[in-house]
Amino acid sequence: MKYDAIVAGLGAMGSATAARLALGGQRVLGLDRWSPGHPFGSSHGDSRIIREMYFEHPMYVPLLQRAYELWEDMSVRAGVPLLHLIGGLMVGRHDGTLIPGVLRSAKEHGLPYILLAPPEVAMRFPAFALRDDLSAVVDPRAGYLNPEVCNAAHLAVASKNGADLRFEEPVLSWESSDRGVTVTTPRGRHTASRMVLATGARMGGCLNDLMLPLEVERQAVFWLEPKPQVGAYEEAAFPVWAYEYEPRKVCYGFPRLPRGVKASVMHSGEIVANPESVRRSVMDVEVEPLRRALTGILPGLADGRVVERDVCLFTNTPDRDFIIDFHPGHPRVIVSSACSGHGFKFASVIGEIQASLVMHGGSQFDLSPFRIGRAGLQASILSSRPSR
Repeated sequence: MKYDAIVAGLGAMGSATAARLALGGQRVLGLDRWSPGHPFGSSHGDSRIIREMYFEHPMYVPLLQRAYELWEDMSVRAGVPLLHLIGGLMVGRHDGTLIPGVLRSAKEHGLPYILLAPPEVAMRFPAFALRDDLSAVVDPRAGYLNPEVCNAAHLAVASKNGADLRFEEPVLSWESSDRGVTVTTPRGRHTASRMVLATGARMGGCLNDLMLPLEVERQAVFWLEPKPQVGAYEEAAFPVWAYEYEPRKVCYGFPRLPRGVKASVMHSGEIVANPESVRRSVMDVEVEPLRRALTGILPGLADGRVVERDVCLFTNTPDRDFIIDFHPGHPRVIVSSACSGHGFKFASVIGEIQASLVMHGGSQFDLSPFRIGRAGLQASILSSRPSR
């Protein structure tokens, strides 16, 4: 059987793409080397932040607004709540990066926000005790997603609409021509008109003759049990949050969920040469940078007992923006390296975008910031040959 599209990798971006392709009437084959919920990539665990006032750049806000709509749509289709909008607190100095970035996005897109001084933060959110040189912005549409539930919803909708989803079947190799794409797995050869590569931390080994400057980063995350403060860390009184504790260094966290109160320092991990040999155990000493960061806003959490720890993988581009583009040597292949550690919240809209690229060759969004040939990425493309 020849498929309309093969999706290689069924994590966040791949599962969303498979769902949107299947809803569009495409014959879809989805392939993944593991079973859903595996811990070897970037899409496991119980929580990822979603926030509208994107401090990284205002260009992400329209994508986010569509992502919110599509998460709600998928909730209805799958019959399970996906968006938990409990509000968010963005904390930092006015001469930093986070607070000016949040305010820039809010003002450019006309988003409602509330600016709070430290005493006002303490009144509204009792667990927080901000230093005097800090301020905070309330993002009323922020909240969290459960990645495993979200991925399962996308996979269920894809399967219900005819997608052939195969797990424990890795892609061994692929080739393309002007007639289509052929993928080889341990179970045989599969052909399709087009393919989407959404293999996360394994992307570097899947690009054939293209070499991109992707770095795989080991990110340690922690669930803490803070000192007793009844109700202070529950959703009603404790939003998702991000804090620029030093210039351009951010930590983040969540309210109490079943595994505890989750927090981590963003982009603080070691770069790994091979994602298959990443160190999975998390040493006790690795929580210390997080504790030091938390003392400026959450002293009770800073002293909390670690009840659980885990590792996930970030796949970073040099400028930390996504890659969503056609392979320059294989125009029937779409390269989806959308994360740099901040991509999960966008999975619903990236799935729609990539399905549109497969079916129509374009998207309603301007994808130029995510092209392989952009200024921040182009100089590092080492080789690319035309398709065979």
